[in-house]
Amino acid sequence: MDPRTNPYAPGAGTPPPELAGRDAAIEQAAVALDRIREHRAARSLIFYGLRGVGKTVLLNRIRLDAEARGVVGVRIEAPEGRSLPALLAPALRASLMRLDRGEAIKAAARKALSALGGFVSNLKVKYQDIQLGMDLGARKGLADSGDLDNDLGELLAAVGEAAAEQKTAIVLFIDELQYVVEDQLAALIMALHGASQLQLPVTMVAAGLPQLLGQMGRAKSYAERLFEYVPIDRLDSIAAMAALCLPAERAGVDFSPDAIAEILSKTECYPYFLQEWGKHSWNVADRSPIRLGDARLANDRAIAELDASFFHVRFDRLSPSEKNYMRAMAELGPGPHRSGDIADLLGRKVTAVAPIRGKLIWKGMAYGPSHGDTAFTVPLFDEFMKRIMPNFSPRVSR
Repeated sequence: MDPRTNPYAPGAGTPPPELAGRDAAIEQAAVALDRIREHRAARSLIFYGLRGVGKTVLLNRIRLDAEARGVVGVRIEAPEGRSLPALLAPALRASLMRLDRGEAIKAAARKALSALGGFVSNLKVKYQDIQLGMDLGARKGLADSGDLDNDLGELLAAVGEAAAEQKTAIVLFIDELQYVVEDQLAALIMALHGASQLQLPVTMVAAGLPQLLGQMGRAKSYAERLFEYVPIDRLDSIAAMAALCLPAERAGVDFSPDAIAEILSKTECYPYFLQEWGKHSWNVADRSPIRLGDARLANDRAIAELDASFFHVRFDRLSPSEKNYMRAMAELGPGPHRSGDIADLLGRKVTAVAPIRGKLIWKGMAYGPSHGDTAFTVPLFDEFMKRIMPNFSPRVSR
């Protein structure tokens, strides 16, 4: 069929044509943000799950819905190697400037901009990746001590006061939160806690990999009470069928039942993979309905494309020892696996390979679902590792 009219949209954070199975999470966030805007108690939200479950799509949808209701969203993605102050400063400045649009700067907004000016000027030496250079009129003694714990708390308090003055809420929407290092994460938790205690309309909705739960707890023991942790997993079969079939139905195209079963089995109902398989099934089929043979041909094409892009990009970030560790994981199956079993397969002691495991967790390639266990953060990555390293030797050299 015509690829020009293909309705599917695989991509990093690309909104799917049918956001199925996420209504409960969207409503949970809407209720929390509306309560916070009205100075009512509600916990910040953290969505966590594996790659490919649609956390970024969900975060963006919640942000757009909130902004349509008058909430001010601060959009941030936390990449590896960037400091939290460097991420916050330009995003907060843009949001505060939006509050001032159309009239003279009000007192609380002016104070918040001054707090941001002090925050930036006194942390530039400590966090050298801060690049915001505009003179924001820093007020001496406000968020300018150079201590992140203190300054971030004062900054978010000032931001909350500015939001209250404008009868709105400011929400930090932070993606990939697991990449924020723990001392800076602790400062963020403290600042949000302080704002919550003052009942200020400033909060956070974040997303990250499963290891984020442990990081939050290590950063601040009370984090478990301050945040609502919402797991985002693969879709159930009904939602997966909707995500796959409804976009095609709107274009007048159907799937045969056996084709649907084949695609749901191969994708394991992960939203990103459903988009890939839907895209290739559409392109290889010559007419409606899309049949089992089309789905099987699409399977080969989808895997080839994933191997060349989605999987390979992550594989290329690994060192040789990290690749061997993940190949040993793949040899044991999808997982999770006992760390001792992986070490045994590599012919090493657990303590000797623990640093490799730690680096894989930091890179977002693995996580520990329970003490002593290790699992892939990328679905189907075990199968890719076997394809890319077919001649794995269980006993590798040191």
